[in-house]
Amino acid sequence: MNDFLSLSKARYSVRGFDGCEIPQEHIDKIIEAGIAAPTGVNYQPIKIWVFRSDEAREKLLSCTKMKFIEPAKVIFAIGADPTHSWVRPSDGKNFADVDAAIVITHMMLEIHDLGYGSTWIGHFDVNALAELYPETKEYSMIGLLPVSGIAMEPSERHAKRKPVKEIVTEL
Repeated sequence: MNDFLSLSKARYSVRGFDGCEIPQEHIDKIIEAGIAAPTGVNYQPIKIWVFRSDEAREKLLSCTKMKFIEPAKVIFAIGADPTHSWVRPSDGKNFADVDAAIVITHMMLEIHDLGYGSTWIGHFDVNALAELYPETKEYSMIGLLPVSGIAMEPSERHAKRKPVKEIVTEL
């Protein structure tokens, strides 16, 4: 990509994966992108788990109905720790989930920049995940992020955007 806007517009949620292997060097870059993401007061109240073995992925897949992610050889899970995040003083808004969302977004953009596809999976059973992986229990689990080569084109929904005037108000 030549610029960020091109990268942002080109990236889409992939619903078809080819199951290619992801080298450790690329996994490290994706993690680095997540860690580089800005968080409130730079508290970094996030945790990233990497599900790479067949056994780990199989157990993780039992927690979601999104079986189209099965071919992905690497699946990240991202959690937020609300006990270690910035809280806005004026209304008590805890930014842990916001911070984790920024981390996931950075990771998705790096995944695309590396030539792979991903999609943010929010539809999974958090309690089942915590039962299988107790280390996730104390976190607000924000998303699963499968990574693989792309086996299908984006849906027609990818290019649909509301007009600027519906989203932006200048004051």
